[in-house]
Amino acid sequence: MRVGIFTESYPPLVNGVSTSILMLQKALEKLGHEVFIVTVSDDKKNYTLEDDGHILRLPSMNLANCYDYKFTSVYPIKAVNIIKKMNLDVIHSNVEFTIGIFARVVSEQLGIPLVHTYHTNWEDYTHYITKNKKILDDICKKLLKYLVVFFEDKTVTELIVPSNKIYNIFKDKYKFTKNIHIIQTGIETSKFYKENFSSKDINNLKKKYGIKKKDFVVMTVSRLAKEKSVDRLINNQKELLKRYPNMKLLIVGDGPDIDKLKMQVCSLNISKNVIFTGKVPLEEIPIYYQLGDVFVTASKSETQGLTVVEAISSSLPIVAVKDDSFISSVIDDFNGYVFTSDEKYIESILKLYENNDIYNRLSNQSRILSSDFSSEYFALKVLKVYETAIENYKKDNKKVINRIKKKITAKKYKI
Repeated sequence: MRVGIFTESYPPLVNGVSTSILMLQKALEKLGHEVFIVTVSDDKKNYTLEDDGHILRLPSMNLANCYDYKFTSVYPIKAVNIIKKMNLDVIHSNVEFTIGIFARVVSEQLGIPLVHTYHTNWEDYTHYITKNKKILDDICKKLLKYLVVFFEDKTVTELIVPSNKIYNIFKDKYKFTKNIHIIQTGIETSKFYKENFSSKDINNLKKKYGIKKKDFVVMTVSRLAKEKSVDRLINNQKELLKRYPNMKLLIVGDGPDIDKLKMQVCSLNISKNVIFTGKVPLEEIPIYYQLGDVFVTASKSETQGLTVVEAISSSLPIVAVKDDSFISSVIDDFNGYVFTSDEKYIESILKLYENNDIYNRLSNQSRILSSDFSSEYFALKVLKVYETAIENYKKDNKKVINRIKKKITAKKYKI
């Protein structure tokens, strides 16, 4: 099968969507399929082709107020001519706007079935545009709801969502009428297995960040932005340090709020116990999980929480805020703990620190659970959706042709 993946998030950009698309690309290719990527570039004027024509980068510009995100024209004519030569069997769009719109135009113009994955719950991100002004925020959310419903319900052949949380939004809130396939994004789990890293490399990295042998490292991997609630983790770190001064919070990632979060750390006078790594290259991320003793997240803006899947593959116990995104990856008292209050968060961390038996049990269960999220398993499920899309697209086209024929016949014989 020849698959065209349209996305604004693709390496070198580092985020959850970029990671999942790269993983899907590799898994599909491993299964013998040919994958073409249509994405953005850093160039504002020129088109570029990479990997023997398998990666098409479109001219783009940075989106104002949105960290590291780019947008492009919704109909770059030159790109259409290049895509025609790809002879795609199916288009898989991964964003709703700009390149997402372009994917829909190409699907319609070239007669190619369209599968779409809804990665981002955009209503959690309106504050970037409205600057937290409530009236504007309400208007923006209503507009986004309309646009999402229009793009998904009117244009896609099949829809993929990564969790029950997003499925419920589309069914209950958006009243979506077409097929919805719930497929949790997989990852290359083996990349995160602790046995794949040497003690020397891990210790060198620990030395770089001043992590000592006696330290208990609470870690998170996140884009540093308001909706990720990293500030809550920092506040709780202050409380943990009152009990155990060797507790350290490792924050891996970068984002628009990094300076604000660093100021928060300074104001709490805990700078010696909070480590900011800044932006880390995608290929180096796996070893960073080996620095942690427990993985934490307070974000309620996730659609599935890929960093949690990476963490369980690294055999880390998880402490996560209660959210439907983590239902399949964090099972309370099985491979981690779910918290609804700061008190419960602190209690969970302390339990893992103070009881080796509990820690080891949850760590082992994380590793076992990670097998449910392999990239191969994910790619096979996505392929079934592609096959369904192609089959349903042919049926729908046949219905349209039959309707046209009936109209022509009726007009001819004035029925």
